[in-house]
Amino acid sequence: MFPVARAALNLAARGIQHTAVRQAHRKAEPNFHDKYGNLVLLGGAAVFTTVWSYALTQIGIEWGFSPVGRVTPKQWRE
Repeated sequence: MFPVARAALNLAARGIQHTAVRQAHRKAEPNFHDKYGNLVLLGGAAVFTTVWSYALTQIGIEWGFSPVGRVTPKQWRE
């Protein structure tokens, strides 16, 4: 095997070993994201849905209607 390829494989293997050792020494207790991550995500989705539902139904915007045929030009004043 070429020396450069062998060195690259050794570096890759060493990186994998370092990652495994680092993960083995992690704390066993869950952090904020482990505890509340899904709850925060669901809460944000609920607020987003509620606000946009209100905005789309109660504000009174006419969506996608063309003014052609409904808008008549005013007479020109001379």
